[in-house]
Amino acid sequence: MALKVSKLADGEVAVIEPKGELIGGEETDELRSEVTKLSTDGNKKLVVDLGKTTYLNSTAIGVLIWAHTHYAKNGGEVKLANLNKNIKNIFVVTKLTMVFDVRDTQIDAVASFSKEKK
Repeated sequence: MALKVSKLADGEVAVIEPKGELIGGEETDELRSEVTKLSTDGNKKLVVDLGKTTYLNSTAIGVLIWAHTHYAKNGGEVKLANLNKNIKNIFVVTKLTMVFDVRDTQIDAVASFSKEKK
């Protein structure tokens, strides 16, 4: 699996785009490491774009919940974007849509950070 990391909105918003399956192996460790690095570097606004993620298991969901909690404790926020139908169903059934701010597109997720400040 590969992670694409980019910074948008003048570098204020970090975007992580995992590709493939998140099933608790090296790819999930890589996601956790990248979230830790971004947070350590002072990032407070993170979008995890799951548009190219085909599957995730409970371990991967645990890492996303950890990221949400880690950012919240440090005054930041994590938003999810581009969930495919199957992944979105997992978040609905587990009621994680009540925990995460889930947006249809990466553009909407990034833009929502600036709308909150107005």
